[in-house]
Amino acid sequence: MRIGDTGKVRTRGKGRSTAVLAAGATLTVLCGCTVQASDGERHSPVHIEVPSGAPSVKSAPPDDKPPSAPAAAAPVVLWQSGDTGRDVRELQARLRQVAWLFDGPTGIYDDLTERAVKGFQGKRGLPETGRTDQATWDRLLKMTREPGMWDLYLMGGQPADAPDARCLTGRVLCISKTSRTLRWMVDGRTVVEVPVRFGSQYTPTREGEFTVYWKSRNHVSTLYDSAMPYAMFFSGGQAVHYSSDFAARGYAGASHGCVNVSDERAIAQMFAEVQNGDKVVVHW
Repeated sequence: MRIGDTGKVRTRGKGRSTAVLAAGATLTVLCGCTVQASDGERHSPVHIEVPSGAPSVKSAPPDDKPPSAPAAAAPVVLWQSGDTGRDVRELQARLRQVAWLFDGPTGIYDDLTERAVKGFQGKRGLPETGRTDQATWDRLLKMTREPGMWDLYLMGGQPADAPDARCLTGRVLCISKTSRTLRWMVDGRTVVEVPVRFGSQYTPTREGEFTVYWKSRNHVSTLYDSAMPYAMFFSGGQAVHYSSDFAARGYAGASHGCVNVSDERAIAQMFAEVQNGDKVVVHW
């Protein structure tokens, strides 16, 4: 170490003294026991003063900080508001089973579905987000059964199957019991497509090929005293008509043999276009 013109050195020993070195003299620390200057003089072990304000080696922060604990992973969200599809239908069908949802299934994650999920979560002590995460879904699976086809499409919305061959020519009300749908077709082209409901096992809807023989806009059943708006009769007392009960309850109910339509706007259009003598085909 080199000290400038005069360097102050405080020696340690039984007493404390200060040595003044000549300008340019060099101090050499030997094994922490003596100090030898370049002028040949030897001094007792010394403590070199560090200017105030200089950083202490002990207090200097380490270059590397210890790694912090990893943040908890956010729950995986399976479905949330705005999502659509078959999986959303299943979610809604299962929420119906535990009485948290009374509409649909629609296949659309709407505000009613979000509210139902939030209520279900709060009841089970889960975070009330309204979004279906894995924990919410696992809990719902344990409390419900696998929904069937007509649980998923309780209120309609199911795709139609291929039309029967007899429906491909002329003007036809083509009705499928397999997909529970009706197509109003003209020369093989589908004009209107709607879900329909049939009679129960005790009052089944007849199958076969028929023709529309009578239309009655504001018909009321004389047998059951129930409204049958937009009725288009094709076989005895059986007709295609609008049903407010189907619109409200879906496939949870059944007709007395008629073909029920829940979409009033669609049945109104068909009623205006269908003519007496047009074909009706009811098939599987």
